[in-house]
Amino acid sequence: MTPTFLGPNEHVSGDLESRAEAMQRLAFARASVTFTGHHPNLSFSLLHWVVDGWRDRRLQEIFYAGVADLSQRFRGFGLLGTLPVDRVWVGIRSTDASSFGGFHYPQQGYRHVQLGAVVTRYGHLAAPDHEQTTLTALDLLRTYAHDCLHYGSFRVYTLHNDTLTRIRYGLNRRDPNGASYSACDRPGSRTTRNLGIVTEGAVDREARAVVRQVAAKYNLEAGHTPFDGLAFRDATGQLSGTDRSSLASLTEPAGAENRSLYLAAMASYERVVNFRYETFLTEIGGGDQQDLHDAIIRGTISGDHAEVYAWLEDRYGPNAFEQLFRADAK
Repeated sequence: MTPTFLGPNEHVSGDLESRAEAMQRLAFARASVTFTGHHPNLSFSLLHWVVDGWRDRRLQEIFYAGVADLSQRFRGFGLLGTLPVDRVWVGIRSTDASSFGGFHYPQQGYRHVQLGAVVTRYGHLAAPDHEQTTLTALDLLRTYAHDCLHYGSFRVYTLHNDTLTRIRYGLNRRDPNGASYSACDRPGSRTTRNLGIVTEGAVDREARAVVRQVAAKYNLEAGHTPFDGLAFRDATGQLSGTDRSSLASLTEPAGAENRSLYLAAMASYERVVNFRYETFLTEIGGGDQQDLHDAIIRGTISGDHAEVYAWLEDRYGPNAFEQLFRADAK
């Protein structure tokens, strides 16, 4: 029988025949590693080979301590399995001199159809003798923690017009034709009412909390250069007001130099995802924003809206979830 490689909270809907076809298509996609083909300039290795190959054993200790912490933390939210390390492909070298790797590298991240992740190590990818530092371990830990939550999130697939379609993801949903439950935020918005941004922001908040915890455990500091210091504060969720003001002015990269491109991507992610989600929690959660965030994470993993619905209705009245997020309720 063809293996299905279903994630811990994945489901397939439809009649018996269409479900069998959808499962077969998922199995085919997940038996392939061709999703790395979007990055022809990169050479890849598997996550555990990369970490176990670091010469500095302390970096290995830091990373695996973080993995133990995230496993325990996420188990408390109901996630019983983490993303298998042999489904994480790490770009370690590039033939493109402008490539600077890390969490904000372009077109990387979790691939839900393939049930795997394509990521990069932090630093200059064209430098063969690039020094591995604590940031190498912390940035990769953030990426892995982030993708573990995407891997463990509730999903439902169906066949629609002979196309494999994802109709549920966490608290969010789409109809089979692709129309999302919630509308995109307006350009320049400082907050969010989009469930996709809420989910992404919640996931990264958790990933950064894991990194911040392990950095505190090992008394790790910001780094040797201002750039590394900024990357450290970004990875640990400790960006200052000054950091954010500087990043807010970066709407386009200042040049083709590799770190400039990376900074521009960091600025965009902070502006569109993390800052909007943080503002949303402050607006809607107030003094109980951590409780709201925890309910969002549990709902993202389980797919059960009940806790978030009840939390919002208790404070804002009937149909609060719909009024906040449903596109046609605006």
